[in-house]
Amino acid sequence: MEFKFGGSAENQKTVLGHPAGLFVLFFTEMWERFSFYGMRALLVLFLVSTLIDGGWDWSRADALVLYGWYTGLVYLTPIIGGFIADKFMGYRNAVVLGALIMTLGHGSMALEGLTSIFFYIGLSLLIIGNGFFKPNISSMVGQLYKNHGKEKDSGYTIFYMGINAGAFLGILLCGYIGENIGWHYGFGLAGIFMFLGMLQFYFTQKIFGRIGLSPKQTQDFDDVIEDSVEKIGEDIEEVIEEAESSGVVRDRMIVIGVFSIFVIFFWWAFEQAGGSMTVFAADYTDRALVGSAALTFKIVNTIITVVPMLVITWVLVMLFKQTFQNYAFANVLLGLSFVIIWGIVIWMLNREFQSDATEVPASWFSVLNSLFIILFAPLFSKIWESKLNPSGPVKFAIGLLLVGFGFGVLAYGAAGIPDGAKTASVSLMFLVVAYFLHTMGELCVSPVGLSYVSKLAPVKFVSLMFGIWFTANFFANLLGGFTGSYIDPISEEYGLTTFFLIFTIIPISAALIMLLLNPMLKRMMHGIE
Repeated sequence: MEFKFGGSAENQKTVLGHPAGLFVLFFTEMWERFSFYGMRALLVLFLVSTLIDGGWDWSRADALVLYGWYTGLVYLTPIIGGFIADKFMGYRNAVVLGALIMTLGHGSMALEGLTSIFFYIGLSLLIIGNGFFKPNISSMVGQLYKNHGKEKDSGYTIFYMGINAGAFLGILLCGYIGENIGWHYGFGLAGIFMFLGMLQFYFTQKIFGRIGLSPKQTQDFDDVIEDSVEKIGEDIEEVIEEAESSGVVRDRMIVIGVFSIFVIFFWWAFEQAGGSMTVFAADYTDRALVGSAALTFKIVNTIITVVPMLVITWVLVMLFKQTFQNYAFANVLLGLSFVIIWGIVIWMLNREFQSDATEVPASWFSVLNSLFIILFAPLFSKIWESKLNPSGPVKFAIGLLLVGFGFGVLAYGAAGIPDGAKTASVSLMFLVVAYFLHTMGELCVSPVGLSYVSKLAPVKFVSLMFGIWFTANFFANLLGGFTGSYIDPISEEYGLTTFFLIFTIIPISAALIMLLLNPMLKRMMHGIE
């Protein structure tokens, strides 16, 4: 019998028209992103917090440099983890190993109060674990579908929503607990859900059939036939490529190089979200709300927390209906994770409504990125499918313009802050608008960039080109951390507005250059839309 989807017979059961296995990966990835972004939201805040408040009392400069190294290295290790999985251990084993290593990393960071060595061990484990986990779970999503049409694109869109749901909840809850209860509780909470996500994946993995097994496990007669067919297909593609003008291949690879250079400017600015923008939220933003303002925030915060939780829980119930009979234990573990998360959500919201005033956690603003993506990603998807769809270089230029405009808003908001001031009370709406503009820019750059790399790269150089792309992200995050570390000396001598203007002028300048290059780049893409 011919299966519609990859994987086992059990995986032919559908949820929202997609194979049940997609939602096993959805929830596994959701909890991993919960843990990653939950920790990321706390990192700089913890480091710069005073000893009395349980932090390490680091300077902003040192904290932002460490943040840059951390966020940069998580883009390098997936290149290594993907290679190891491809050649030796398979995607499934890599996902489980990566999740286990990251669980140990969070556990180690939760023990930072005993000795600082646990903190550094934890960070190292998170970087290593991410390398095994991140590239390989995404590869499994693609293998669930037997064609490369709209169904697969839709599957990746659902998976992307899981990423953002996890990021949203991780920042919201880990950030709240870390800032209000204790830093180590926030670090530890992230690890609990990473562990539960790993277990539900491990005990449900048979649903994937042969997808994600190691090369050794897949060497039988069927695979030999399949490999032979694939090899013939690859040989045909290679012949076609060689028949093309070598100049076409060269031109397209140059375009990828140009995109990789310009994406550095975007992420260099964008990743200030967990660095200098978090510092601005913590020390320069009026987060103390009273009266009607406090009540309004509590109501809005409740709505944006409960509604996504209800939607995700509904998806969970539908998955249970399809898989509980054969994977009861894994479903119980997944259900347990939601019982815990609902308990934390209700406790947090109730705690906030008990007080007349409220202080918005500094980490809360990072939640806006995931929220805006969930709200606006469908709109951008429709635009890209319409006649309004611009070329790749123009999309990049729009993204750079938007991230620059976002920092322009912060520069304007910081105009009244005296040079060298360590604290201020600027309206929180400046950060809200900045995050909105930055997220709109991300939707123009992030998914578009990966798509163009896959379309422009010759078949035999796809992996190399993705490696270059991720290396560009590494440099962007590292440079972002180092540039952000100069927030104090720049603001002391020239003012905080000048600091943010750096992140305004450079991306906008890069956008204008990209617009000028657009006609040339379109020609060099040789028909790739």
